[in-house]
Amino acid sequence: MNSASLLRATALGAALCCLVSALPAQTLPSATQAQALLQARPELATQLRQRLMSSGLSAEQVRARLKAEGYPENFLDAYLSGSGGSATPSDDVLTAFRRLGLTDSEESATLRTMLRQGMDSTAERSPAPIVVRDDSTASATADSAAFRVFGLDVFRNATSQFLPTLDGPVDPNYRLGPGDQLVLILTGDVELAHTLDVSREGFVVIPQVGQLSVANLTMAQLEALLYARLSRSYSGIRRGAEASTRFSVSVARLRAIQVFVTGDVVRPSSYRISSAATAMTALYAAGGPTETGTLREVVVRRAGRVVATLDVYDYLLRGDNAKDVRLENGDILFVGPHGPRVRVIGEVNRPATYELRAGESVADAVRAAGGFKPTALTTRVQISRIVAPGERSAGGRDRSILDISNAGGSTETLPTVAILGGDELRVFPIADRVRNQVSINGHVWTPGRQAFRAGMRLSEALRAAGGTKPDAYLGQVTISRLRADSTRIQLRAMLRDTTGAAIQDLPLQDDDDITVYSMTDFRPDRFVVIGGSVKRGGRFPWREGMTLRDLVLMAGGLREGAYLREAEVARMPDSRANGTTATTLRVPLDSTYLGLPATGELAQGTVLAPYDNVLIMQEPDFSLPRSVVLTGEVRYPGRYALRTKTERISDVVQRAGGLTADAAVDAAFFARAKVLTTFRADTTDSVVGRRKLATTPVAPVERSRIGFDLEQALRRIGSNEDFVLFDEDSLHIPFKRTTIEIQGAVNAPTAISALPGRSLDYYVRAAGGASLTGDATRAYVIQPNGKIEARHRVAGLFPVTPTPRPGATVVVPVKASDSRAQERIATAGLITQMIASIVTAYALLR
Repeated sequence: MNSASLLRATALGAALCCLVSALPAQTLPSATQAQALLQARPELATQLRQRLMSSGLSAEQVRARLKAEGYPENFLDAYLSGSGGSATPSDDVLTAFRRLGLTDSEESATLRTMLRQGMDSTAERSPAPIVVRDDSTASATADSAAFRVFGLDVFRNATSQFLPTLDGPVDPNYRLGPGDQLVLILTGDVELAHTLDVSREGFVVIPQVGQLSVANLTMAQLEALLYARLSRSYSGIRRGAEASTRFSVSVARLRAIQVFVTGDVVRPSSYRISSAATAMTALYAAGGPTETGTLREVVVRRAGRVVATLDVYDYLLRGDNAKDVRLENGDILFVGPHGPRVRVIGEVNRPATYELRAGESVADAVRAAGGFKPTALTTRVQISRIVAPGERSAGGRDRSILDISNAGGSTETLPTVAILGGDELRVFPIADRVRNQVSINGHVWTPGRQAFRAGMRLSEALRAAGGTKPDAYLGQVTISRLRADSTRIQLRAMLRDTTGAAIQDLPLQDDDDITVYSMTDFRPDRFVVIGGSVKRGGRFPWREGMTLRDLVLMAGGLREGAYLREAEVARMPDSRANGTTATTLRVPLDSTYLGLPATGELAQGTVLAPYDNVLIMQEPDFSLPRSVVLTGEVRYPGRYALRTKTERISDVVQRAGGLTADAAVDAAFFARAKVLTTFRADTTDSVVGRRKLATTPVAPVERSRIGFDLEQALRRIGSNEDFVLFDEDSLHIPFKRTTIEIQGAVNAPTAISALPGRSLDYYVRAAGGASLTGDATRAYVIQPNGKIEARHRVAGLFPVTPTPRPGATVVVPVKASDSRAQERIATAGLITQMIASIVTAYALLR
């Protein structure tokens, strides 16, 4: 390792050591704790980010190279400059840095070892890591599952399935050794049970029998030895049914052995496991092979020689554990680099990246991938291959495509073409086009596809579709036919009746598209309209024989006050000469339209024609009861109903008992409603259930004040001051007031006592006069009754200044040009500040 790599590895290792030291000394961090520490202490992430920034690659170049290597484009966004993402280093991140050439292989191995030291093997493992493609030219549209190395996920998922048993029973081939504990039970003439520990010298001591050497004996051999030795002490022990004493022996506790797992495994180390453990057990304890490790030739060495070779694919593909040798103390399990790998993509049952042994063929790769799917094009398999170094030529011709024909169409008939490392094997899908079918659409009982057969005719297809519906259009059935050049030709036929019998019974061809039309589609969308004094006016579908009574019922009935003698119907004219667009007629109504029972001719009503527009008129002079509100200084305040349309203020005040002695007559406040009720009508023209007419108010009652003289209204009944009242009018007579309020652009807005005869100017001066922004010449008075009085001239010569009465308000407005003047002053001040700043800077520079 060069000095630069050593320094980088040392720095990153120190960051990891700092993270590990954050936990208590007696424990190593779990996987979850390590992730949390890396996020909380970003030293390692900072080192990797600086390494990426110093590479000279832009963010776009990094993403492009990640995509070329098979990673998601945003995989390292958390390490790019300016990114706000949370950077969490992991195995996949270190691998990505190595594949981008940002770290060399020695440094990556060192970093991965240090990173793994922070994760206890007993921690819950995360799902299989990201596995990328080995070459950069694999199809970007291939299934993502094909980039997963088959078999590694078995070792990446936490499970207890591979943990060996710590007690018996064991199989007859289990060999005994020092540390095992046996249980011997005798029944029959004697009833005894003995616990027998295998000593370090390899023997057990049986009471009344003596010492037996059992080291390296299988359980089957031990049973034969016990028959020979126990029969000397117990005469009833013999083989066969006539034995009067029987025995059984089993392993109560297994001994522990120590094995070594080395090579390309996730956690190479020494492991203390059960003596019943196999090679697969030890491999699982070590986390399985790494991405570079082999699954096909896991070697077991014992005393310097190879005793077994485990092929993990026997487990995964065939469920065969015949070669899973049981380990012994001191055995070494070695995992070397993987052999040739092929990526199987497309229409196979298990797309993935598979490791194949030397000499295995395309058929072996397809079988490993679970065989062809039913949708696979089995007659052709394609291989994308990296050309051997000795066969490469200039000009970038380092890869080639090899098409393999498979005439038999099965896995067994695939030719014996050898698989090379880096091959990508693709199985294509069959064509999407469906053959031997015709389609029937439109007005038949069971539209859809039908199987096509030679000699099939139009009438047969229609009968198979259940025949046409009663309102089918018999004049034409269209047949769209596909020609050899992928264009279509239109054919036509007529039907004799709705059974599907065709007058021109055309022979059909494969992929014909038949359409049967409906008479309903050709009919216009006819409707009628009703409005006026009905509850739900709008557009309704017209039906033959529809009457005015039917339409009123569909509209929810008549409103209160509807005119019950006649209605107006606007109808399309017979002739549109002279620009006539409609003719009107009056049709009779009666009280039965209000929901009363009707019989005989009354029940029929007027028959409507398409597009009729019905207006239900309102009863002349009909209105719902109206009311006004009186408050304040009247004897009987409250809401009063108006008895006539011409009732006036004086009438209602008289009905309220007149004014009290404390009423401020000149300060009466009269307000009139601006918006009473807003109606929203939705007159959709299709389904009755979707039409709505909401009569609830959508805006509150809004009133505006009207200035008037109540004293004149009460003195001169019927005058202009004595208003005719409308619905929701309101009149408020306040208590007598003795003050005048001064507001607006004055120096001290206030309220002062009213003095008889004092003019507007007096009250302006009493409030400190007009302010700098106030315009005293335009001051005005709002008298207690709401009338506004301003300065004016009589005959254009004699000035008149209004006199405020008690309860009035004096207002001084703002000067009209004051806002623009203030803007000019502010702008001038800003320019002055800028000039001062420039002069100061110039003086400092000199």
